[in-house]
Amino acid sequence: MTTKQMKTAFILGAGLGTRLRPLSENIPKPLLEIGGRPIITYAMEQLRAVGVGRFIVNTHHCAKKYAEVFPKNNWEGIPITFRHEPVLLDTAGGIKNIEDLIIEDERIIVCNGDIITNMPLTPLIERHFKLKTIITLALRSRGPLLNVSIDKEGFVCDMRHILKNHGVMSCLFTGIYIVEKDFLKRLKAGKIESIVLPLVEMIKENPRSVGGIIIDEGYWYDVGSISEYEKLKTGGL
Repeated sequence: MTTKQMKTAFILGAGLGTRLRPLSENIPKPLLEIGGRPIITYAMEQLRAVGVGRFIVNTHHCAKKYAEVFPKNNWEGIPITFRHEPVLLDTAGGIKNIEDLIIEDERIIVCNGDIITNMPLTPLIERHFKLKTIITLALRSRGPLLNVSIDKEGFVCDMRHILKNHGVMSCLFTGIYIVEKDFLKRLKAGKIESIVLPLVEMIKENPRSVGGIIIDEGYWYDVGSISEYEKLKTGGL
């Protein structure tokens, strides 16, 4: 980790969008529009603000819709590489599936494609380099699901209460995090797996391996229900 640069972002765009059906029946959830533009472009805007110059987006459900929305494989001049998953691989599996697209000694910033936020990401990047962790999670102190525990030094000590380690505070995981390429060596190609269990295993091995930072500035919305979607679509941000 020699320079504080985030050149590549991996945006998770392959989900089935089951919570937003029937709206997402024939379109990936990140391509549903809010404010006159696809949800995924809000993540792209945030990532561009911290210097990201390349997007990788995984696809699965209604994958051809991405080509219709981004016919030139770019957004605002930033190139997009689409990586299709014939079998949905979940978060860890999806990250492993793009390993060949990440250069050695590179780190990527991962972001769910169905969140809308204007929270500043520079503190996340600074925290990652300060802690020198393999992964650093962007957290919030408030929210609907407080299931990530941090210790007094800001390291993540539990997720989903699996290790029964409550730490000093329970936080919301925003779906945004920085991953060093070395982490991908822990994952098995083709395995359908959430990011949570590999992180928990890493915490068990080394309690200082997963960093966290609470960023409460700005707004953060998980477009996780039709009511939430309609509220954002009609009420604005």
